[in-house]
Amino acid sequence: MEGRARRSLLLVFSLLLLITFSGVAEASGNAKLRPSDCKPKCTYRCSATSHKKPCMFFCLKCCSKCLCVPPGTYGNKQVCPCYNSWKTKEGGPKCP
Repeated sequence: MEGRARRSLLLVFSLLLLITFSGVAEASGNAKLRPSDCKPKCTYRCSATSHKKPCMFFCLKCCSKCLCVPPGTYGNKQVCPCYNSWKTKEGGPKCP
């Protein structure tokens, strides 16, 4: 009986750990987005700029390639390495 209780406790503990770590990955922004998630994420990302049209164009392009959009309206690009490292021909950042 003791062996069965120990296995049950181990199973419950493992499930709790799995749930905890899956939430951490999603909260950090490293979780891959679905292509359908790009438009709402980019709409928020570009909400604070006065250049909404080009911001949305490049954000959607970057999101569709990288499946990631940094949190917030500015900065935080280190959360999405692909998004952060994509550069223009001139060497500037391609993604807003």
